[in-house]
Amino acid sequence: MLGWPLGAPGARDRSALQVRGLSTSYGPVQALRDVSLDVSAGSITAVLGANGAGKTTLLRTMTGLARASTGRVDYAGHDLVALATEEVVRLGVAHVPEGGGVIAELTVEENLRLGALWRDDRLDRKRALAEVYQLFGVLQRRRRLLAMALSGGERQMLALGRALMGRPRVLLLDEPSLGLAPMVVSQIMALLRQLCDQGGLAVLLVEQNARSALAVADRAVVLSLGQVTLSGPAAAIGADPDLQRHYLGA
Repeated sequence: MLGWPLGAPGARDRSALQVRGLSTSYGPVQALRDVSLDVSAGSITAVLGANGAGKTTLLRTMTGLARASTGRVDYAGHDLVALATEEVVRLGVAHVPEGGGVIAELTVEENLRLGALWRDDRLDRKRALAEVYQLFGVLQRRRRLLAMALSGGERQMLALGRALMGRPRVLLLDEPSLGLAPMVVSQIMALLRQLCDQGGLAVLLVEQNARSALAVADRAVVLSLGQVTLSGPAAAIGADPDLQRHYLGA
C-alpha cells in the first residue's frame, strides 16, 4: 500500500492553482495572451492545442523558465511568476518537460534520488523512493541501469517518478505520450488518474493526443495562438464538433 497522500498536507484544497491573465512574449512574438484557468486538487486539467498554440510556454511561464509580461499564477499564497524555478519546486510544484529531461548518464536510482535531493527529511526520502518503486516496478528492476539504456516509455516513467520524489501537490506534464506506444500511453494516463484519485494530486496535462487526455481529464482547455478558445468539463469539450473535427479526426 502506498503512503498516500503524495501531496503535502492540505492537498485536498478545492483549488490548488489559479492562472489569471497570463501573457508571455518572446521578443516581438506574443506566445500567451491573457490566459486564465484553474487546476483543482485531485483532478486533471488537460491543455489541448496544435503545435505553436502556446502549451509549452504556459508550463514554462508557470515555473519561472519563461517570464510573464502580465498576469499571475496563484498557488499556496504565492504568485509563482515572481519566483525562481527552484523556489517553485520547493513549494510543491513539479514540472516534467517534453521528453522527460532525465540524465542519461546517471542510473535510474540516481535520477530518482535527484528529485528529492533538496529535501531535508532523509527518512521520508527513503519512503518516497520505495513508493515510486511500488508505482513503477520496472524502475526498481532497472534501478542500476543507466537511464540511456531505458526504452522511451521507461524514461517517461522515470521522469514522472523523479518528479514524485519531491512529493508535489501540483504536477505539470508536457506531452508525456509523445513517441510512446498506445499501451504505454494508457498505462501512464491510468497512473495519473490514480495519483489524483488516491493522492489528491493536481495535474495540468499538456497534450496533443486529445483522445488520451480527455479520457482521463476532469476539465479541458483549448489554446489557439496563445489564447483560450474553449474551456469546460472534459466530456463537454470532447463532444464539441469543432474539437472533434480538428483534434479527434471525427
